[in-house]
Amino acid sequence: MTQQLDIQLSFTINGEPVSVKNFSPAMTLLEYLRLSGRSGTKEGCGDGDCGACTVALIGAGANGQPHYQAVNSCLIPLGAVAGRQVLTADGITQCQIPKDAFVKEPVTADQLHPVQSAMVETGGSQCGYCTPGFIMSLFAAYYDGTPDDLSVEGNLCRCTGYIPIRRAAQMVADATIQDQFLEQLVSASTTLVPLAYTGHDEQFYRPTQLSEVLDLLQQHPAATLVAGATDLGLEMSWHRQHYPTLISLEAVGELKQIQQTDELVEIGAAVPLSHIETTLHGVFPSLDEMIHWFAARQVRNRATLGGNIGTASPIGDLPPVLLSLDAMLKLAGPGGDRTLPLANFFTGYRQTELQPGEVIVSVQIPKALTPGATRRLAQSYKIGKRGTDDISIVAAAFVVDVDWANQILDARLGYGGVAATPARAIAAESFLIGKPWTADTVQAVKPILQDAFTPLTDLRGSAEYRKRLVVNLFEKFSVEFP
Repeated sequence: MTQQLDIQLSFTINGEPVSVKNFSPAMTLLEYLRLSGRSGTKEGCGDGDCGACTVALIGAGANGQPHYQAVNSCLIPLGAVAGRQVLTADGITQCQIPKDAFVKEPVTADQLHPVQSAMVETGGSQCGYCTPGFIMSLFAAYYDGTPDDLSVEGNLCRCTGYIPIRRAAQMVADATIQDQFLEQLVSASTTLVPLAYTGHDEQFYRPTQLSEVLDLLQQHPAATLVAGATDLGLEMSWHRQHYPTLISLEAVGELKQIQQTDELVEIGAAVPLSHIETTLHGVFPSLDEMIHWFAARQVRNRATLGGNIGTASPIGDLPPVLLSLDAMLKLAGPGGDRTLPLANFFTGYRQTELQPGEVIVSVQIPKALTPGATRRLAQSYKIGKRGTDDISIVAAAFVVDVDWANQILDARLGYGGVAATPARAIAAESFLIGKPWTADTVQAVKPILQDAFTPLTDLRGSAEYRKRLVVNLFEKFSVEFP
């Protein structure tokens, strides 16, 4: 059934109702903010790395309750904020700064938000360009009770003023919170309503049921699926790509569940990584490790597991971990549901086994060890030029199950950044099975790992460097898990 398209898109910015017409739903929120005169939100890198454009959205946290979520406005399509509440650095003072008027009277200290006051007192702003982003990251963390170094890990200060910014975070760490922003949070709704919007010759749908997604894909075979938009947002921000039809998955209930049994964990494809990080902490240590290094908090608040898999990037961070954990994908399409091993999903560069009209529903990860095993050794590693929020040069994840005699019963070695797809080192795995887990075995498998892949040379690293990392990361793993 074809949905009636609306020509109006409504949301709120700093408590002010906003309705837009004939705006592209693929326009980024940052671009709209600046075009509409709300220039306090700054444009820096445009790809989610610097955090200058950080704003706060009210959304459901991992516990299902409303939270302020710091996000990069340069990566969010305008259609995704329909029905949502957006806050910017202009709007968190006690007297809000008019968006289109010159402020003749300066804002006084008692009118600043506590995180703004702390930045002033510690001298946390130098050139000031990055400051609105830092403020909004601290703002979101302030109401979660977590303003610390990690809360601003996605914000870059080009003046190297991190010490006073850190002091500002420490100043508000134990603050007593009772203000209008907390009241706004408590009373907020996080339910995303269905949406069918058209503007600038582009359509944006936000269905709430999986069956509706499948119907829309039948009606619009060339549509682009979007969840957190942290990858697609780069195309919108940098390349100004035209997307005639976007179908958002972030309101589909079937895709946003995490279910656990004694044997299995099933993670919905549209669950944000920050929810996985919280809900499943300690269940799969190698997944915990990779999500920590995956990106900064602003990106983890939006990025989804299904998105990271569905883009089929050879340098996606999570596929190597999921390959090592022997994950399965649940897919749904016009022909019904089917389950597919992740190892069989990637068929070539940016190519997958997804059939026309199919979507990724969930990722299933078994918990059980190999029969006969008494111990599991598992860890993941990411090598990049920066700690978090950077593209990996090589990502690797390893699982080795051993028995009481320290014999290897199963081994799965997943890698990213070394081939056209995320891949396992099958020959090395076969060599390891049945061998003792010892330093001699690790030395013996190194020549096999050295020839396991034929990586490319690019700006991030040479082919030779990547080949060495394939070997050295496994040797590092063997030292850390003797």
